Amino acid sequence: MHHPFTPVASVPVDPRRARVHEEGWQSWSPSGVYALGAPPHRPTNDNWATVCYRPGVTVPAGVFQGEGLLALDPGDGSPVRLWAAPDPVREVPSIRLTPAGPVAEISADGPVKEFTGTDIQAVLAEWASGLGVPAPRPAPTVWCSWYEYFTEVTEDDIHENLRAMDTLDLPVDVVQIDDGYQQALGDWLTLSGRFRSRRGIAEAIRARGRRAGIWTAPFLVDPGSDLAAEHPDWLVRSADGGFAHAGRNWGHDLYVLDTTHPGAAAHLTEVFRTLRAEGYDYFKVDFLYAGALDGVRHTAVDPLTAYRDGIALIRAAIGPDSYLLGCGAPILASIGLFDAMRVSPDTAPHRASEAGDFSQPGQDAAEFTGAARQWQHGRFWINDPDCLMARPAVETRERWAAHVEATGGLMASSDRLLSLDPWGVDTTRRLLSGGE
Repeated sequence: MHHPFTPVASVPVDPRRARVHEEGWQSWSPSGVYALGAPPHRPTNDNWATVCYRPGVTVPAGVFQGEGLLALDPGDGSPVRLWAAPDPVREVPSIRLTPAGPVAEISADGPVKEFTGTDIQAVLAEWASGLGVPAPRPAPTVWCSWYEYFTEVTEDDIHENLRAMDTLDLPVDVVQIDDGYQQALGDWLTLSGRFRSRRGIAEAIRARGRRAGIWTAPFLVDPGSDLAAEHPDWLVRSADGGFAHAGRNWGHDLYVLDTTHPGAAAHLTEVFRTLRAEGYDYFKVDFLYAGALDGVRHTAVDPLTAYRDGIALIRAAIGPDSYLLGCGAPILASIGLFDAMRVSPDTAPHRASEAGDFSQPGQDAAEFTGAARQWQHGRFWINDPDCLMARPAVETRERWAAHVEATGGLMASSDRLLSLDPWGVDTTRRLLSGGE
């Protein structure tokens, strides 16, 4: 439900020196600081607009827009001004800045409060501290299968890297299996042909003194999954009676699990209780934007309430001691829910993003948004800058490693460890050791 924009403030600016911070909707949405004459990053196709930006929202050309947060340094020596949602976990208004010569016109489609400060990062940090979120737990160190194996990961790949961690003396706390172990999105407890036993691999990880971690996209459902075939009533509907569309990825359309349906809620609880019972206690939950999409649900609640209640179901199922990492998640609506949060688009073995879209995988995009969200670290959660890739085949690996290290956030390696050269081994060991 989008309301009309109403004026909030008219601020004198130096058009050449003023800077504006846009806060993107979710983990992958570009966020950063721009000069008033610079074009902000926008989706380059409709699918990415749904999957990586705020769905259903189009920003006029020449206008800056923050989702729940927008900051302005007027550039004339006057204080930085921040406009923010008063209750960001319940309502996230869009806040616009329209340059108009010597002034900037601020408007919003919902209530906002104004704050002032000395510089943009400082005023964002001060606002975040004022929300009173408890200090997050320190993050474990992680090895993740994704950036080497992607969806083709096998159980044997996990075993090889487990042995390599010992051989190379790498301080990895958690071995996290990423996308590829499951039959289909939604069929989380049915294995793909590349894995023999989920419990068995967790036991092998723990037998080597490490913790077992696993990836899910809990709110996404593949139309070809058993779940979609057997329980279509568990899916969020569109207003016209079809299924709500969560975009396309993995080469096909995506549906949304309706966690307000008692059957779907019980199913999600069973999935995570089962994984926890099998020995997994680190959970990366991904593509979470889907849980906050508009649609017709079994219980008539607003999308942000449905989203937060869905995450609460997961937390209850895995228990308070398990570590929960969010990704592709609505940023402000997730405050207080996670131990760690991805604060940028995916990195990649290359710098440039596809079609120049800064929501898409690439080191340039991950650095741009990750740096601009540094103020969230330690205040809402531990920031996840995305994984270190230190193998020789990775473009500008030194620069990417420096970015990951500078965040002080969650440190995760995502290489085939036996492919690392001496620089790669040393860098991986140093970052996982906290830079010692």
